[in-house]
Amino acid sequence: MDYREAAAFLRAHDNYLILTHKRPDGDTIGCAAGLCRALRKLGKTAYALFNEDATPLMGSYLEGLTAPDGFAPDTVVSTDVATENLLPDSAAGWKGRIDLAIDHHPSQEFFARETCLEADKAACGEIIWKICTELGVMDAEIATPLYVAIATDCGCFVYANTTPHTHRAAAALMEQGIPFQALNKRHFRTKSMARMKLEGLILQHMKLYHGGTVAVACVTLDMMAQVGATSEDTDDIAAFLGQIEGVLHTATIREHEGGEFRISVRTKADLLNATRVCARLGGGGHKAASGCTVKGTLAQAEQSILAAIDEQLVQPTQD
Repeated sequence: MDYREAAAFLRAHDNYLILTHKRPDGDTIGCAAGLCRALRKLGKTAYALFNEDATPLMGSYLEGLTAPDGFAPDTVVSTDVATENLLPDSAAGWKGRIDLAIDHHPSQEFFARETCLEADKAACGEIIWKICTELGVMDAEIATPLYVAIATDCGCFVYANTTPHTHRAAAALMEQGIPFQALNKRHFRTKSMARMKLEGLILQHMKLYHGGTVAVACVTLDMMAQVGATSEDTDDIAAFLGQIEGVLHTATIREHEGGEFRISVRTKADLLNATRVCARLGGGGHKAASGCTVKGTLAQAEQSILAAIDEQLVQPTQD
């Protein structure tokens, strides 16, 4: 369905539970918070499901919105979720029971009963903004998390996915009187000392390939412990390597407990399709930004992602 049909669906139903994805970023959290507040403004009962992976920074946008224990929804909606495999453990019970998925990922698997997909949008927040506009509900409380959703998914409007529509949506949200300067500083111009030290370690241990155009770096548990970093200190860490002159494509491998490695790939999409790279390892996302998870050792994770990158670099880039 398109955004107008999604708005009609939301107006016709009630008693909502809104789901976000694993390792939630600003887009999934901002969309859930903004949509939840918009539905409440319409007089609906709406809650967001608690996400155990949320950092304090992102989780703060859901304060006062999370569902109480025992809440039984009539309508379940997911925001910025491309596949049910990306749902956190807290949402596992809702697999196969999602009524509406609102998303912008080309890798969307259409797992919900209804899907509102606009794969040309930089952020799912742009779609939620359109839906809220169609519903005729908007204020600063709704606009603030939606601005965070959009700004964080396009790197504060510098990533290649940024479009004129992205700017129009952000401008309309700014017109609601949101504290956009404080939001931009909070998300893009503030780093903890632990994060700064972690970036130093990443630079020390990163490797360059293909004439310096491909950078691969690991963020190990030992590195995190060495600088006293927490998960919040790694927010958007995948964008860091792309700031190096000459680097076109990056893979950031983050170690987790139990031999799990989560890999974030960022590429110059017209030269290397990140979705195809990660799909080789069971992941997905966007042409310029995708992710996957592998099990094993650090060396195996690095070898796997390099093989996937090499395979795609020798193939013609396709849409």
